[in-house]
Amino acid sequence: MEIAISLAVGLALLVLGGDLLVRGSVTAARNMGVSPLLIGLTLVGFGTSTPELVTSVTAALEGSPGIAVGNVVGSNIANVLLILGASAVIFPLVIDPKGFKRDVVVLIASTLALLAVVLVGFMPSWVGVVFILALFGYVYFVYRQEKAHPDEAAVVLEHRVEDAPKGPKGVLWPLVMSVAGIAITIVGARYFVGGAVDLAKGFGISDTIIGLTVVAVGTSMPELVTSITAAFRKHADVAYGNIVGSNIFNVLFVLGATSLVKPIEIPDQIIAFDIWVLLATTALLVLFARTGLKLLRWEGLVFVGGFIAYTGYLIHLA
Repeated sequence: MEIAISLAVGLALLVLGGDLLVRGSVTAARNMGVSPLLIGLTLVGFGTSTPELVTSVTAALEGSPGIAVGNVVGSNIANVLLILGASAVIFPLVIDPKGFKRDVVVLIASTLALLAVVLVGFMPSWVGVVFILALFGYVYFVYRQEKAHPDEAAVVLEHRVEDAPKGPKGVLWPLVMSVAGIAITIVGARYFVGGAVDLAKGFGISDTIIGLTVVAVGTSMPELVTSITAAFRKHADVAYGNIVGSNIFNVLFVLGATSLVKPIEIPDQIIAFDIWVLLATTALLVLFARTGLKLLRWEGLVFVGGFIAYTGYLIHLA
């Protein structure tokens, strides 16, 4: 019972903290006159990845690399198979051609970079620096490109900002909300990771399996809420852009920042199986997206079915 309460409290605080951080930072940026394009590229992206970041860093510091790495790999798998799949089932996703060509290259490159790290079996701090610099370079490139030649991709990012919850006027209170959001997220991560570790020990399950399932899906809640909401509002482009952007952020920013705090040992479970599932998932996403630049309902059902099969296999391993 105590473990369940710890997981529930931790998850609730992660979602609440992430929401406050996005709400406060986006409102502060709006009130300071920052462009919606820049907000969408930075604050919304970083904000929705905060639960993954804080959870992975906390897990690494507490000596649970399986949760730290499993959280990122599992979240990226869940983002595509569960969240994007469910969004496509609700409303078929139309994909902007220019944004697709640019972002899918970065998505593939970041996934292959993660594969290289996993095969080496260790992620030192200097690799984390390279990952973070690569992310900043990508954000800067997209900002310059869309500023010079606005198109549908810029509209997607502005939609992401418009869909972000509104906050109070002025700058002081939004900044207070942002700081409060970070603090709540940190506390939530401690409860959530602590509960996940206790759950793994209690049932004799490896922390890697817990990281790939319970923690991964839990920290993906902000993406789930954003994408499902966007799908119901028929902002299908927002749902797709949210997931692709989140997966890029998770690898380059979350894993990069985690390795800066503490170099990461890659668990054998990730090397043997899960990284290949992520590669297959990414390849399937690219394949489905290229065919007519749409994700249809039946393709969404394939994704959801794949997630159920993958989760079932992990439960069988446990």
